[in-house]
Amino acid sequence: MKSISYHTNQIKEEAVRLGFDQVGISPSGFLEEDAERLEQWLREDMHGQMHYMARHFDKRLDTRKLVPGSKSVISLSYNYYTKDLQHPDAPKLSKYAFGKDYHFVLKEKLRALLSFIRSEVGAVEGRCFVDSAPVMERSWAARSGLGWIGKHSLLLSKSRGSFFFLAELIIDLELEYDSPTTDHCGSCTKCIDACPTDAIVADKVVDGSKCISYFTIELKDEIPEQMSGKFEDWMFGCDICQDVCPWNRFSKQHKEEQFQAHPNLLAMNRREWLDLSQEVFSEIFRKTAVKRTKYKGLMRNIAFLNNEAMDKAVQTKKEDETP
Repeated sequence: MKSISYHTNQIKEEAVRLGFDQVGISPSGFLEEDAERLEQWLREDMHGQMHYMARHFDKRLDTRKLVPGSKSVISLSYNYYTKDLQHPDAPKLSKYAFGKDYHFVLKEKLRALLSFIRSEVGAVEGRCFVDSAPVMERSWAARSGLGWIGKHSLLLSKSRGSFFFLAELIIDLELEYDSPTTDHCGSCTKCIDACPTDAIVADKVVDGSKCISYFTIELKDEIPEQMSGKFEDWMFGCDICQDVCPWNRFSKQHKEEQFQAHPNLLAMNRREWLDLSQEVFSEIFRKTAVKRTKYKGLMRNIAFLNNEAMDKAVQTKKEDETP
């Protein structure tokens, strides 16, 4: 009979072979330290219109309720950092949305990993998760030693920064467990200082209802007028807190072919984005995460940014004409 240590090593080696950068394992259970924090975050309505965040509270905190009989949470990271750039005057798109929707890419790899575990061990029950269920993925990744939660609430790794996706495999197999790492943000506040909407309200606490990503993806209503002038030209998502983080100087170009951007996406200038048709939107974003906001939502965002730019131009002209 093969040992727990043997199975653990085999699983980690296979995960790396499948393209995952880091693998850490924790015992399935209750996230006691997150309960009060999550409850307060919800109580203060920091989830805005993301009503799904308030559902399945117990399952969100206890993986044994989400996956009955589970013994291990395998946390994995997958790099998406790219040096590819959009046209200089184009409204900006978050790096994670350049290529094929990560939900599909990672879910396929997780299923392959679960299949491998079953071929090695036998009958193993479990579920795959890629940001699509009530899993506190950053907390589990931190517990498993993949990194620490930074002041911007994202997971940070000393060797990889933060431009990576997280995924989980929760199974009923006992394995060897990893230990958390330490916090290395120190006194740095670059992410807090750089956020144009002041969404980072405390150490490791982001008011989701103030985040540019929330306004450009989650919010279905019109973007509030008081946000005008604060988006810094982001039309889908936002990378500001990651771009300014010193640890992301260690980010490396991803090697996932499916994350390559559609060539038209990188070449389009501002005028072409303003004139974007439903047909072109469907061609460029058919398999990407941007389809979540739909054509109407993306055009709302672009129009908002264009109004911002016009208002700024008018203000600048007034200032130049002032004696």
